Amino acid sequence: MTAEHKLFAYAPAPESRSVVDIAPSYGLFVDGEFAEAADGKVFKSVAPATEEVLSEVARAGEADVERAVAAARRAFTSWSALPGAERGKYLFRIARIIQERSRELAVLETLDNGKPIRETRDADLPLVAAHFFYYAGWADKLGYAGFGPEPKPLGVAGQVIPWNFPLLMLAWKIAPALACGNTVVLKPAETTPLSALFFADICRQAGLPRGVVNILPGYGDAGAALVAHPDVDKVAFTGSTAVGKEIARSVAGTDKRLTLELGGKGANIVFDDAPVDQAVEGIVGGIFFNQGQVCCAGSRLLVQESVADELLESLKRRLSTLRLGDPLDKNTDIGAINSPEQLARITELADAGDAEGAQRWTAPCELPGSGYWFAPTLFTGVTQVHRIAREEIFGPVLSVLTFRTPAEAVAKANNTPYGLSAGVWTEKGSRILAVADRLRAGVVWANTFNKFDPTSPFGGYKESGFGREGGRHGLEAYLR
Repeated sequence: MTAEHKLFAYAPAPESRSVVDIAPSYGLFVDGEFAEAADGKVFKSVAPATEEVLSEVARAGEADVERAVAAARRAFTSWSALPGAERGKYLFRIARIIQERSRELAVLETLDNGKPIRETRDADLPLVAAHFFYYAGWADKLGYAGFGPEPKPLGVAGQVIPWNFPLLMLAWKIAPALACGNTVVLKPAETTPLSALFFADICRQAGLPRGVVNILPGYGDAGAALVAHPDVDKVAFTGSTAVGKEIARSVAGTDKRLTLELGGKGANIVFDDAPVDQAVEGIVGGIFFNQGQVCCAGSRLLVQESVADELLESLKRRLSTLRLGDPLDKNTDIGAINSPEQLARITELADAGDAEGAQRWTAPCELPGSGYWFAPTLFTGVTQVHRIAREEIFGPVLSVLTFRTPAEAVAKANNTPYGLSAGVWTEKGSRILAVADRLRAGVVWANTFNKFDPTSPFGGYKESGFGREGGRHGLEAYLR
């Protein structure tokens, strides 16, 4: 480390763990109460940064799914009969409690997921509260949403969410479902169940009627049983494309409604007139936010040939300043990978990039001795045939490709089985509009990346799924 770097070295700024009280064990949340699994099975929730066991959690099975769906069906009759304004009051109450407990929930999410506290505090939790506030406002206005004068709720919604944004994905699913008058059975990911169980406590704190929200921590077998249950009217899934395809096959031939938000291989396109420093910040935010464990990550950088060298030099310089380490330190930029299985997947694909001839560059940083870590990495010399350019890595790995003309940029961006996100960097508004119109992606950001708002719909095309979450569009999936 140079003398200059030492001069500006950061002192540790740890967030206190004392703000969150994690119980040694948790049950399933069914019909307003916490209870053991029917077969007594449990699993452990582990902190990815330290491999510390945080808590022991009841593992839902088929019998528990049966019990939770029955509770949601019973609650549906009275919940759906409530005036929209009354349902909205519960959602407003939940949103306010989330705000009041946001520091506690941010620390919990960082411990259980491994992402930096700066992200859970400044991105995840504000968006979680905002989604509940937003859909609370829709609850008494459904007749004006454009889906008919008197739209009706579907019934019981079975929802399966991933581990990368545990509480935010819960909000995306539960808030519109409740606003529309549906009841919910939600299965959080097995590696990150704790924030969903804390949310169950928030439901009780808000006085939500029993059975309206049920939380079933568990593994894939619980998710499969929930999806296949004959009394579930609507299935919402966020996760891998492979599992999404299985769900689509299991739902085919039934009258279940289905929305899928699946994988992505987003292209971040930088033209020669883009402001380099701004673009570099957008690239870093696009792929290294949440350690790249983001379905809409800008994992493919397409940069115009004439500025490629300048941009890459600036990007490497910026990556060298990123701080990897304790996620509870407020100065940390890069936290832990969520699980050893995900770390193995990232490592395998990065090694494939080496084997196929791409040039790897890794940011200089020291990896902690315990936990699951992967240093920020980029590959140059990447072509469309490389696995790292085609497959979703879901980690802090950036593939860099070049182009000469806008037409070539669009062709390369669209040359993927996915269609979730893209970014365009240029000072010309006309070019932004022309390129965005030709990109087959559900979300296109202009001179920014990974910006979210509850009023704006989110979703993809092709193997990135179908249906939209957020905004007025997000109501449609929960209404007849």
